[in-house]
Amino acid sequence: MAAISTILKGKAALVTGSTQGIGLSMLKALAGAGCDVTMHGIPSDRAKIDALVKDVAREYGVKVTYSDANLLQPAAIRDMVKQSHDAFGRLDILVNNAGIQYVAPVHELPDDKWDAILGVCLSATFHATKAALPYMLQQGWGRVINTGSMHALVASPYKSAYNAAKHGVAGFTKTVALEVATKNITCNAICPGYTDTDLVRNQIADTARIRGIPVESVISDVMLLDQPTKKFVNPADIGALVVHLCGPYSGSFTGACISIDGGWVAR
Repeated sequence: MAAISTILKGKAALVTGSTQGIGLSMLKALAGAGCDVTMHGIPSDRAKIDALVKDVAREYGVKVTYSDANLLQPAAIRDMVKQSHDAFGRLDILVNNAGIQYVAPVHELPDDKWDAILGVCLSATFHATKAALPYMLQQGWGRVINTGSMHALVASPYKSAYNAAKHGVAGFTKTVALEVATKNITCNAICPGYTDTDLVRNQIADTARIRGIPVESVISDVMLLDQPTKKFVNPADIGALVVHLCGPYSGSFTGACISIDGGWVAR
């Protein structure tokens, strides 16, 4: 099947954390716009990942490569970026999407969880962007998109590491945007509200335990309490926003933290 659109035909993208959830929706949206893509994730079942790579390539008629780089290792991140560039002969779009979560009060948060969350959500964003920018500068065009979350803009209890990391992503996004503003390169953060993904669903039981409330109450009384639409964000909507930020009318979008949260931060 050919790509659904051709607005990104000839471009190449790397999307971290893209074997499921928001990342996979982003990757498929880019592929659907004609973009060659590098999928990234830590495989629990390599055969399933290989099948997914083949499925995306066949469905959208684009080239797809895969990386299992450990985002806690800067050298592995640099290698991933280089391998993505070398596979396609260019690297136009970097989406720093990978994230992990752990829900606990500050005084009970394990040190290793703090380090891992900041490492994957914030430090890996720095290392990947640092490695990708020279290619974009050489090409004279580039798009860096970071997954910031609504927690880049507001905080929630029991998520201190995640809140800290995502607030850091917001500041990093603005800095990069300013540094490359005259180079035909943009840098933006997409800030989703609670989205219908495994990452969010996996938080429900932990949140119920910490708050001492029934599991069924977590969705209505915690997660979606302040999300005015009272429904999870559709991952496909996020993918469509990524394509727009990389499309022909995106040049003035830079340094922005764009809410896609059902009105959460409008309160």
